[in-house]
Amino acid sequence: MSTTISSPQARPELAGAGMRTFFNIAQKWGLSDGEARGLLGSPAVAVYSRWKRDREGPVPADTMVRISYILGIYKALHLLFTEPSQANSWVRRSNAAPMFGGHSALDHMMAGHLADLSAVREYLDAQRG
Repeated sequence: MSTTISSPQARPELAGAGMRTFFNIAQKWGLSDGEARGLLGSPAVAVYSRWKRDREGPVPADTMVRISYILGIYKALHLLFTEPSQANSWVRRSNAAPMFGGHSALDHMMAGHLADLSAVREYLDAQRG
């Protein structure tokens, strides 16, 4: 029986690819280590440091779901904006949409719940039509 993303630990090859992609996005978005940790579900500092250094290792399914949302958000932004700098800076800009209330999408995502990441993803998907 093969391991799926919903299992307690994601497959190593999925985890490695996910971590590498996440940290590339974190760099493009200009995330601090605290912000990146928060988006990953606030793992222990030692665990986060190992992920950042090695870009592989055991990753809980919850973290892989978070990475999946981040990937979807990143992709949606790059479909909505033709200029990469606009797409990458959007997460930090204040937003007048009712769900953001003048705060940034990053502020919303940093609340720490999977539902917050999902809501931003759904908002962007709706903007794309």
